[in-house]
Amino acid sequence: MQAADMTLTQARAALAAKTMSAAEYAQALIAVQQSQTAINAWVSLDNDALLAAARACDSGAWCSQADKALAGIPIALKDNIDTLTLSTSGGTPALKDAQPLHNAPVAQSLFDAGALLAGKTNMHELAFGISTNNAYTGATHNPWHHDMIAGGSSGGSAAAVAARMVPAALGTDTGASVRLPAALCGVVGFRPTVGRYSGAGIIPISHTRDTAGPITRSVQDAALIDSVLCGAAVGLEKLDLKGLRLGVARADFYQGADTEVLDAMEVLLAQLARAGVTLVEGDVAGMSGLNAQVGFPLALYELTVDLPAYLNHNRYKLSLAQIAEKIASPDVAGIVGSQLGDQAMPRAAYEAALKARVHLQAAYAEHFLAHRLDALVFPTTILPARPIGQDETVELNGAQVPTFPTYIRNTDPGSNAGIPGISIPMGLTKAGLPLGLELDGPVSSDRRLLAVAAAIEALLPPMPAPKR
Repeated sequence: MQAADMTLTQARAALAAKTMSAAEYAQALIAVQQSQTAINAWVSLDNDALLAAARACDSGAWCSQADKALAGIPIALKDNIDTLTLSTSGGTPALKDAQPLHNAPVAQSLFDAGALLAGKTNMHELAFGISTNNAYTGATHNPWHHDMIAGGSSGGSAAAVAARMVPAALGTDTGASVRLPAALCGVVGFRPTVGRYSGAGIIPISHTRDTAGPITRSVQDAALIDSVLCGAAVGLEKLDLKGLRLGVARADFYQGADTEVLDAMEVLLAQLARAGVTLVEGDVAGMSGLNAQVGFPLALYELTVDLPAYLNHNRYKLSLAQIAEKIASPDVAGIVGSQLGDQAMPRAAYEAALKARVHLQAAYAEHFLAHRLDALVFPTTILPARPIGQDETVELNGAQVPTFPTYIRNTDPGSNAGIPGISIPMGLTKAGLPLGLELDGPVSSDRRLLAVAAAIEALLPPMPAPKR
């Protein structure tokens, strides 16, 4: 196995055993990165600094320290996560070269565990979209097919991990933005329970909905990063599939999906049943209606509060209007600009959304409890990657449908409820594009959900690497 093909856990073991040096590993990843520039996964890099940090890790013997869970491991950060050594632009012109005052706590936790900063990854501008077709930084291309979207808004993070430029990355997820690009790029994306990780030092949309999340090539790797970010025990409970109870909410998550997605799900559900999993059919009462009342009112109202607070914290002499004035991507300019005039989300609509969110959370909690479910199981997204540039509509089962709401349909409800969700690869379409399987669990069941995902991952064939 080549160094760049190692998972985070495999690379960490090799570093600890001294069968590979941190400098050798960093150099191997840099070589892949430099051969894959067409993907456009990165916004900023400092390979000289990365190699210097790797050599320091080797000379300081950090790589053999048991308390440094990520020692010598280069990890990429989405370009809305603050770092002192590389600027944080959020993929938008007004924040070009913006230098934060501090590392974001999630970044600092990784560095404290010995991780090295691989670079900052491309994203949909200000995280307000699902394609990472950014008019300012350029589109990120899917490693499996360069004409296709990588997903978003953490598209650069997912593409870098899938293409073997890094073993892991952090993205952020408001309604889909870790799990969707993970699904479209054939990697693992974990969105924790909201509040599990600190949200400080991250360019925000909505404090009620935003969270950072790891993107990796195995569930075990995601669990390791989760343990670093929240102080959980490193190991996962090893679960037997026999006896697990998974909810299958067909009207909520399956109806209208691409035929290849549905076929893949049916094959997987049959596998799970043969392995002893109890599949419980039934939808979450009132979920769709409640979810529709929550998402956009929360995000749009809190943007006008949270983004100015972030700018003020870093002492940037910029207003929301000045940010909006320079936005390059038309879709994002329309969304943010709408909040600066008479169309701004009113306080009453925001308060109504908060009340609806309480009911949505209760509906989920009741569904999990009444059916004794470990998780809900469904396709992460109801269609695979589509061509870059189809920002308004995409084809689904022979019809043109709105791009944004179609891609986030399955990921948005759990986001609004604040519950944990994880996307794992479940295979490829006939055209060779990845498909993702999502598991959503009860609030604060993060480690249990990771253990369930690991058990299902073991049932599936290993995901191959995209050709490079």
